[in-house]
Amino acid sequence: IPHTHTHTVMFCTKTLLFITVLFLLGTFTFAAVDTFVYGGCSQTKYFPGSPYESNVNSLLTSFVSSASLYTYNNFTVNGISGGDGSVYGLYQCRGDLSLGSGDCARCVARAVSRLGSLCAGATGGALQLEGCFVKYDNSTFLGVEDKTVVVRRCGSPVGYNSDEMTRRDSVVGYLSTSSGGSYRVGVSGELQGVAQCTGDLSASECQDCLMEAIGRLKSDCGTAAWGDVYLAKCYARYTGRGGHSRANGYGGNRDNNDDEIQKTLAIIVGLIAGVTLLVVLLSFMSKSCERVKGK
Repeated sequence: IPHTHTHTVMFCTKTLLFITVLFLLGTFTFAAVDTFVYGGCSQTKYFPGSPYESNVNSLLTSFVSSASLYTYNNFTVNGISGGDGSVYGLYQCRGDLSLGSGDCARCVARAVSRLGSLCAGATGGALQLEGCFVKYDNSTFLGVEDKTVVVRRCGSPVGYNSDEMTRRDSVVGYLSTSSGGSYRVGVSGELQGVAQCTGDLSASECQDCLMEAIGRLKSDCGTAAWGDVYLAKCYARYTGRGGHSRANGYGGNRDNNDDEIQKTLAIIVGLIAGVTLLVVLLSFMSKSCERVKGK
């Protein structure tokens, strides 16, 4: 009997450790996907309780439902007689997020929640997280190429290191090849580049958009350790040694400090809540194990 108790205690201990590791891995992995990049809202507002508000809510709900089945989709919710009150929108997950893991669906749900708070009452809005993008508007933008610069950020200069520059040019050069599809990843040593278009663009429009983003990335970020260029319908990025650290970057086109602080606080609050739940769960399992040992 004591031998059986020993196995039971070991099982409890291993189970507690396994749950803790899974929780921490899941928390920090998703925190990266969930990181805020940018958000913006239209100046025009709709009336609370109006048909347009109902259409916006319907559209955003469709995003969340669809994201468990597709990594990209677009929707149109028609207003009265198909005209006034219509709302158009799309969502898209980063190309490496799988449906099976649920990361795409969770990211879109989080983006929709944040967009609803950030752009409450606005007739249009867009939000980019590390792992996904959501946008809606009262005028159609679906299938329309748009190379407007939304965000341009560069890391601290690292100087004209020939090896670094060669690797960066190699990575960025691969991102510019049309054979890469709408989601492209290039790697050279410690340097990684990523580029992606929204799914409503044709192959030629995607290539045109990415060439614009990549051109700006090379010219604007020069010898920077990392760089981000987000256009309205595509983005191109590269990360070098040490990764991204926007606090030490330069060349941003807007001051997002207050917004970043709010998002960081929200993440911290979420982590605290998660840790609290974990403590409660571990406490419950510990008591259960103690009862087993006491038998």
